[in-house]
Amino acid sequence: MITVTDVSLRYGDRKLFEDVNIKFTPGNCYGLIGANGAGKSTFLKILSGEIEAQTGSVHLGPGERLAVLKQNHFEYEEEEVLKVVIMGHTRLYEVMQEKDAIYMKAEFTDEDGIKAAELEGEFAELNGWEAESEAAILLKGLGIEEELHTKKMADLTGSEKVKVLLAQALFGKPDVLLLDEPTNHLDIKAIQWLEEFLINFENTVIVVSHDRHFLNKVCTHIADLDFGKIQIYVGNYDFWYESSQLALRMAQDQNKKKEEKIKELQAFIARFSANASKSKQATSRKKLLDKIQLDDIRPSSRKYPYVGFTPDREIGNDLLRVEGISKTIDGVKVLDNISFIMNKDDKIALVGTNELAKTTLFKILMGEMEPDSGSFKWGVTTSQAYFPKDNSQYFENSDLTLVDWLRQFSPNDQSESFLRGFLGRMLFSGEEVLKKASVLSGGEKVRCMLSKMMLSGANVLLLDEPTNHLDLESITALNNGLINYKGSMIFSSHDHQFIQTIANRIIELTPRGMVDKQVTYDEYLEDEQLQKQIAAMYN
Repeated sequence: MITVTDVSLRYGDRKLFEDVNIKFTPGNCYGLIGANGAGKSTFLKILSGEIEAQTGSVHLGPGERLAVLKQNHFEYEEEEVLKVVIMGHTRLYEVMQEKDAIYMKAEFTDEDGIKAAELEGEFAELNGWEAESEAAILLKGLGIEEELHTKKMADLTGSEKVKVLLAQALFGKPDVLLLDEPTNHLDIKAIQWLEEFLINFENTVIVVSHDRHFLNKVCTHIADLDFGKIQIYVGNYDFWYESSQLALRMAQDQNKKKEEKIKELQAFIARFSANASKSKQATSRKKLLDKIQLDDIRPSSRKYPYVGFTPDREIGNDLLRVEGISKTIDGVKVLDNISFIMNKDDKIALVGTNELAKTTLFKILMGEMEPDSGSFKWGVTTSQAYFPKDNSQYFENSDLTLVDWLRQFSPNDQSESFLRGFLGRMLFSGEEVLKKASVLSGGEKVRCMLSKMMLSGANVLLLDEPTNHLDLESITALNNGLINYKGSMIFSSHDHQFIQTIANRIIELTPRGMVDKQVTYDEYLEDEQLQKQIAAMYN
């Protein structure tokens, strides 16, 4: 358990937290959410002791241990992988070092013997005899195979180092676990393993993540950081989002009878409870949901951008034909004989581990890159709007204000009031629209690019990782906007929920060619898992 009492923190005139009082209890997983810049990572650093609050205190339960997912991937370059994981339990690692130092002595005194006996006792109490096997199990679960366990960290790739640091945080069953964006750089298999680990983890977890599917799977509670306060809500992210929207509708309709509101709340809770899986986490969450009263849910002060794409013309049946496209970059073949026909109403998710392959295909289809062989042809009724993964060329050295920047892409010479209103729907209000385009943050640039696409009236969208740099509110708004889009699209994303709720066709680009299936993302993953199980049976 970890208790926060009267914690406040300011940076100059900016208030991050004020008089935060909260208790995080064992058996629960708390998803810490808040807008970009609200101070989520800073709050985790206060909990871990890395940053000291200006007022208040943070207390762990007596004898409890706290573990943190470290962000410096180069901190242990000369250390052995297995050893780095065990370092996650500081006292156990110290005992191991002290024991080894005594046993390495040329002269072994009686005092050394007494000290060694004491250390051996503590070593056993800390489950030291199982340390290496536990560390190995964690590494293997995250996809770090046994032959890498004795390598130095410097020999690992960036994504492998991330997995080792995650194993380090999970090692030794800490009483409180703090995880800041733990799914970053993880593959699907590793994320699924982590989800199961946290679902069955019996102590306290506090996690910051932009991955809504992950938050929905693991969280029993949402800790909402807003206006310098933190409010705890029962349920996962979807429940928090839907309940806050329900509360907003109820607040806007003050004349509605309380009995009707209660019925609406009960139906809402029943729907979410019915969707719970059989895991311990979900069962626990269901019991908590059933206890919610009308006054327990409140409208969120969050602002969501308006994302809506409206095609200017109806699309025909002839959209896109791709025939035998291949491309080699720096001596590596990233696309090999890619062929497919895009149909009306297709919402295609490009998936696969090779990020360069997906981006290369987007660039070829938009005419930014020539294929080595093969061809493609867009239908005459189509018009395309493109969201590139790297949008820097649109903002470099731009002294234009946001209004003038957006005017460049308006098919008609729209008035300033129209453009201001349009930017306002994307959360650029008042004097913000006079900011220079060159000084925008990553998330602000993405919202500008989405504005550009919405103005285009295109009936085919191509989006390469559009959720990068966005906060949860903007991801949710974009997700809803693309669900409602009446045109066709090809997109890539690492956001599980984004793909699952939008795509009706999955194209995977693999080193052995292309896999094309008219299924949802979850169906695709289930089929892939089944195929692997069948293959393992015959090998």
